[in-house]
Amino acid sequence: MTPIETERLVLRNFRREDAEGLLAYLASPVASCFLSLTLRDMDAALAEADRRAADDAQIAVCLKDSDQLIGDVFAHPEGDTVSVGWNFNRAFSGQGYAFEAAHALFADLFEAQGMRRLYAYVEDHNVPSQKLCERLGMRREGLFLDYISFQNDDAGQPVYENTMQYALLQREWGASSKRQAKCKFR
Repeated sequence: MTPIETERLVLRNFRREDAEGLLAYLASPVASCFLSLTLRDMDAALAEADRRAADDAQIAVCLKDSDQLIGDVFAHPEGDTVSVGWNFNRAFSGQGYAFEAAHALFADLFEAQGMRRLYAYVEDHNVPSQKLCERLGMRREGLFLDYISFQNDDAGQPVYENTMQYALLQREWGASSKRQAKCKFR
């Protein structure tokens, strides 16, 4: 992928050197949808960094001044529609990095790549991601009851979660005056 630069961040392909940063937030994922990505040790983190380095849909989010990995965004295209999402190190929460990274990704997908529609799935208990979707201009399209299970209870039975779907069309993105990001594509 072509790196995307914002005021404070660089969105780029993963590198092997990102393993330590991946381990920092995937040793204990915050959102249950990322539990299957839990990393046990540095060897697992190195393997995951290598896997992601070969996949343009997995995008590292790094601080511009230090190149430190602080999270990731993803964009899985399905024709002119893209499934998007994010996962950040909680040590960097509350500083606007997730919005800045997702906004830059959305701008690239809509403006540079000409995508028609973006959508995201968010568990009903993941309020920070719901708020991020809404701040990005996404609208809630639906609620799927007992949609998916990421873990089992103490008796070994699946714990099903309610999941919301958010979406945004290119014309909605372009019509919004609050989308004035300072993104520089290089």
